[in-house]
Amino acid sequence: MKIVGLTGGIGSGKTTVAKEFKKLGVPIYIADDEAKKLMNTSKVIKRKLVELFGEEAYINEELNRPYLAKIIFNDESYLQKMNAIVHPRVAKHFQKWVKKQDSPYIIKEVAILFENGSYKHCDFIITVTAKIQTRIERLLKRDNTTVSKIEAIMKNQWQDDKKIALSDFVIKNNVLEDTVKQVQETHNQLLNSIYKR
Repeated sequence: MKIVGLTGGIGSGKTTVAKEFKKLGVPIYIADDEAKKLMNTSKVIKRKLVELFGEEAYINEELNRPYLAKIIFNDESYLQKMNAIVHPRVAKHFQKWVKKQDSPYIIKEVAILFENGSYKHCDFIITVTAKIQTRIERLLKRDNTTVSKIEAIMKNQWQDDKKIALSDFVIKNNVLEDTVKQVQETHNQLLNSIYKR
């Protein structure tokens, strides 16, 4: 079974693209969602995050996201420390999940696939792109945020051209109808590549 990494900058529409692949019967693993679940359920992660951020890291057994976001926003080294706690456990969880799937390929959606080096474990990579203005508009609608916060996150992620250079496929997600067609084409190309090998 092949592992296909799906990535793209914040607001590019990775989730929309993942949903279209799911409609084609492709198993999807959304790493951020699984990380969030593990941060609320894993005793080891909880203990280590409390050691790192203090007792306020959790309120009523739930991760205190606004509190963590504030710390990370002011000191990026905390993000790296948190990722060092969470990412290895997500990787283990993913390996177990893969063993349960039965499909020519699965998709692993990771926002920071390149930044955290996990692209090296993928057989193929799809990068989702969208116009910067479109991305900002989507995020302003979706999240209770500001343009400056969005730009700060974008600055911490690799630029599209850098990702595209290392990708096998690029899906431009500006108009949904076009995106759906591109997903179908990419799916066909992936199947052709997998069965030719």
